[in-house]
Amino acid sequence: MFNRSKTPATPHTPAISLDKVPAGLVSLSKTAAVSLEKNGLSGLRAAVYLVVDRSYSMRRYFADGSVQHLADQALGLSAAVDDDGIVPLVMFDSRPYDTVDVGLDRYAGVVAHMHQLHGGENTMGGTHYTIAMRAVVDHYLASQATDPALVIFQTDGAPQDEEDVRLQLKVTSKLPIFWAFVGFGPSKVRFLTELDTMRGRLLDNASYFHAGADPRGIPDSALYDGITREFGQWVPQARRKGLLP
Repeated sequence: MFNRSKTPATPHTPAISLDKVPAGLVSLSKTAAVSLEKNGLSGLRAAVYLVVDRSYSMRRYFADGSVQHLADQALGLSAAVDDDGIVPLVMFDSRPYDTVDVGLDRYAGVVAHMHQLHGGENTMGGTHYTIAMRAVVDHYLASQATDPALVIFQTDGAPQDEEDVRLQLKVTSKLPIFWAFVGFGPSKVRFLTELDTMRGRLLDNASYFHAGADPRGIPDSALYDGITREFGQWVPQARRKGLLP
């Protein structure tokens, strides 16, 4: 028998030349590109969003830099797929907050700055996903983008508005938006596992990757694989359904 070597993936061309990417994000962008290649997304362009849970149980992850680290990772991925070098940041708890653009020229410490601007630990509330999901949808539709939106949606627990979240996921399955949920905390979030397999959608538009109790200790490659694996399956399905050109 002859050994047949596997055809190598086509190298991903970064959306932004690496010589224009800050030194602190170059390695992240390279690692993101590898995950994109592995999952059949070479050459893809997408708008990367970051949604951050600002509920009270999240205070330790703001304090230890885990949320800022995820923002850096999101920006590294964005540099690989989005030529504007901007990640819209949506924070939420029981209330919506203004969407803020995190860019290659303004990202260091931006999470801590925005968190304190919103009142820090003193104003952290409950967990309502829906307000953040609607903010992303409104922002994306207003942008009139033709590329899909890849939404990194971070949380450490189930929401208090579960039925509304399920409805939003069903409604947005008809839009070119993919929700990549990222869980923080020692235990997996059961609700997110259920969303990942929820019926009644035009197509599966969500994934779930659990980053654990120490998200900073998760290899960047594991996070990017967790975000892009099901996204890579969604893209051709979305094209067949006419959601993408």
